[in-house]
Amino acid sequence: MWHQLEPVHAVLYFSPQAFEEAAALGYDVESRWPSYFAFRTAPLGRAGTRLAMAAYYSFSPRTVAEHVPAVWEVASPEQVLRARLTAIDRTYRHLLGDQVAAPEVAEAAELARRAAESVTVAGRPFAAANLDLPWPDEPHLVLWQAATVLREHRGDGHLAALLAAELDPGESLVSFAAVGAAPVANFAGRGWSEEEWEAARERLAARGLVGADGQATERGRALRDQVERMTDELAAEPWRLLGEERAERLARLASPFLGAVFEAGLLPMTSTLGIATIKVPD
Repeated sequence: MWHQLEPVHAVLYFSPQAFEEAAALGYDVESRWPSYFAFRTAPLGRAGTRLAMAAYYSFSPRTVAEHVPAVWEVASPEQVLRARLTAIDRTYRHLLGDQVAAPEVAEAAELARRAAESVTVAGRPFAAANLDLPWPDEPHLVLWQAATVLREHRGDGHLAALLAAELDPGESLVSFAAVGAAPVANFAGRGWSEEEWEAARERLAARGLVGADGQATERGRALRDQVERMTDELAAEPWRLLGEERAERLARLASPFLGAVFEAGLLPMTSTLGIATIKVPD
């Protein structure tokens, strides 16, 4: 379900329409990071640097501090929240045309909202903040907001799994790259220097988690498997409550959104968002 709904949410950070809305607010869109930090952080309110560092975790503190709270000097969180809904509305109308008003979209929105409203938010600041927002009226926007709650619910749980594995922010990325999940170059935007990356690798080597070649050892792979299993387990609650049949129905209903996003080239098949493979239901 994560693979099916992540692109529904993540298109916000890549679509031309989203960059246009961000530029209209006054954000520099030469890089995607100013609008990314603004759009994603806005549900937390006028967050400061430390809160943003806690929520983002795998970004270098230096990168977070560069953008937060500076993003609120350009526009308020309330303005950003309105702009991101406008951006998603424009994006999906562009991608889907008249299909955006199809009955199947309304059905998908209802199922996704039911799943999103069932999540437990304890220890999940991003999920809770998005769930506190009022629901939009139009089904395609409800589907996007529900996908966002579910995505952030999983993401918050992933941070808990990393903490349980005693992987600090830098180590979380180095260990991920070390198992071949993504090239090191994919993480350049997170802001870690070569020296910081190497220091994290040395700490992992001291624990026997990576070898001299920088690749994960058997112990390192086992630890990453533990992180991913725990992430899945912590994310399973809404899908257990929704039930297998309705979850499968939602996956099928969401597939036109997913297909439209990738056909438009808005998201790479492998990205720093963690999308390794996408399976579109038959």
